[in-house]
Amino acid sequence: MMFIKQPFDEFLGLKYKKLDDNNLQIILPVQDLFINSAGVIHGGIISSLADVAVSNLLPANEEGIQQAVTVDLNVSFLKPATGTYLMANAKIEKQGRTLIHTECSIYNDKQEIVAKSKAILFRTHLKISPQA
Repeated sequence: MMFIKQPFDEFLGLKYKKLDDNNLQIILPVQDLFINSAGVIHGGIISSLADVAVSNLLPANEEGIQQAVTVDLNVSFLKPATGTYLMANAKIEKQGRTLIHTECSIYNDKQEIVAKSKAILFRTHLKISPQA
């Protein structure tokens, strides 16, 4: 299994674990700069974690380039996120020829759910003609 290679993911310090063909877990160690003025983990960090998790459900190519892009991402914040790490559990709900429907649950270090996300990915390896 090849994961996507990109500087942003490395900056976040993510640790990946493929659970099976349709499930992936990513751990995000919380850094001070991820904390917003309210003292909790910034929603943009949580959204990024969900996006990276679902994007990695499809293996990257041999060069570490992603094979799908996100066309729709919805994140619902269920509880203020605090703690030393966040854990994203992402899974494929349905795969079509071009679209992949995914979901992701994000937990704090006490295994409490803090956010849920749904995303639709578009396969990029298909040849697409540019729109006029």
